[in-house]
Amino acid sequence: MTERVAVSHLLRRLTFGPTAAEVDAAERAGAGATLHKVLEPIGRTVELPDLDPGGTPPKGASREEKQKARQAARAQLTTATRWWLGRMATESGAAEKLTFFWHGHWATSAQKVRSAPLMLAQQQTFRRYGGGATGPLVRAMLRDPALILWLDGQKNTRKAPNENLARELMELFTLGVGSYGEADVKAGARVLTGWQVDRAAGTAELLPRRHDDAPVTLLGSTGRFDVDSYADLLVRHPAHAPFLAQRLWVRYGSGTAPGPETTARLAAAGRTGTSAMLRALATDPAFAATTGQLVKQPVEWLVGAVRQLGVNPAKLPENKQKQLLAGLRALGQVPFRPPSVGGWPVGAAWLTTSSARSRLQHGQTLTALAGAAVEDLADTGRDDRVEALGRLLVVDAWTDRTAAVLRAAAADPRRLLALGLASPEYAVH
Repeated sequence: MTERVAVSHLLRRLTFGPTAAEVDAAERAGAGATLHKVLEPIGRTVELPDLDPGGTPPKGASREEKQKARQAARAQLTTATRWWLGRMATESGAAEKLTFFWHGHWATSAQKVRSAPLMLAQQQTFRRYGGGATGPLVRAMLRDPALILWLDGQKNTRKAPNENLARELMELFTLGVGSYGEADVKAGARVLTGWQVDRAAGTAELLPRRHDDAPVTLLGSTGRFDVDSYADLLVRHPAHAPFLAQRLWVRYGSGTAPGPETTARLAAAGRTGTSAMLRALATDPAFAATTGQLVKQPVEWLVGAVRQLGVNPAKLPENKQKQLLAGLRALGQVPFRPPSVGGWPVGAAWLTTSSARSRLQHGQTLTALAGAAVEDLADTGRDDRVEALGRLLVVDAWTDRTAAVLRAAAADPRRLLALGLASPEYAVH
């Protein structure tokens, strides 16, 4: 593997899609310096769009008032989604992609939360804690208003315990199936009783009168637990670090579970934080051999494309921004709307015939926005355009079959670019 191929592979996995210029700079700097640079910004919050926290209509609100409130909430969510896509497209480091990873991991949907400010506040939690040790992240998420609403935590009371949050917390977020029992779910639910969300303030607070503070036996320990001590039990559990290592590998590595040795290496590194686990992943002996094994999710596909084509979604006209979101809906993935608490699928689920058609159609839409990229291809000699396309889209090599299709389209730079965006080599990296 050449240095250029190595840094291209690294940047494709850790970021949303490197530009040719970024690969040039990484090749000059070397893989080690490049890895350090892309991981450096993790752990900072950003300035969010200014949205009114709002809230649910007051009791007794008229039908018209309720309808206006729903329309305002939908408009705010559209604003938040466009803002995030614009941020993804302008950030070159690993931080925003890690934020997106956590969004899919702690999968929370605005369809039930119905509040863009709460969804953005959760996103800030991912930015603030997502690169460090997972203890602070889990503690913060157990107080997160959006997650509490999503998993019925506000319905979890001393008199009527609701097990949804406790179950998903252990099964999907921290430990995995088989690392806890039904008794732990019941005990965890009791520990989490009493939390209520104030939508207008954007906060969650514990109401003592609704909370069950009796001793429980939880994950082998007996005592009175609060959310912090419960979080500590989870992150100290022997299943936690390997579980997270496998989740990261599936999203950043090969798309399938890593071998036991790789899992052990990543888990050991993760004791100092998720950024350290990502560093271990990118330097693991098994990482280099994963080229061509990871399917891009639609958001990754879109954001990488607009970055490489020099298109800033936030600066597009209103109708063009609508087209981008419509394309993501057609492809099956829109930020803030995971289909379930399990998040979005990975791997071959995104490689259906219909998704290939959607990528081609949406690739044509993107090409129409990328005048400069099309002109650059047009200025390249026809015999060199397929190679130039690979450089533009950071594709290391085309298969003979794809190359033949691209060469046949080389006379039309616009069609050539759209086909490149829809190619298997661009969808699987």
